[in-house]
Amino acid sequence: MSDTIISRCEAKGLRMTEQRRTIAAVLEESTDHPDVEELYARASARDSAISLATVYRTVKLFEEAGILDKLEFGDGRARYEDAERDHHDHLIDINSGEVIEFMDPEIEKLQEKIAEKLGFRLMGHKLELYGVPLKRDAK
Repeated sequence: MSDTIISRCEAKGLRMTEQRRTIAAVLEESTDHPDVEELYARASARDSAISLATVYRTVKLFEEAGILDKLEFGDGRARYEDAERDHHDHLIDINSGEVIEFMDPEIEKLQEKIAEKLGFRLMGHKLELYGVPLKRDAK
């Protein structure tokens, strides 16, 4: 597969309007997990003609094409990330909603071991941990 959201959309034969290109560029540059409202704010700052409805339709189109992954962390907001990103898991701060990406080889090995023990070959997984920051004593 190609390495940008725009090139993957084009490779899948999606018609790429200027507004879709702007939304794709915003997604490409995102280092967080934006919801549609956040994407709209970022995209409309670049092109004031982009409507919230256009962002919703574009995100749905990209998701259906396998370009984006939809993430739901239980806060009522669907968030999105590039489906082609390297594998990672998520730790969600339930106080602030902050999403921390991490990858731990020990967890990966343990998941494989559990699947094998239960008679399965693991084909994929998603791990979402929910927590609150530990209180640090002031010194």
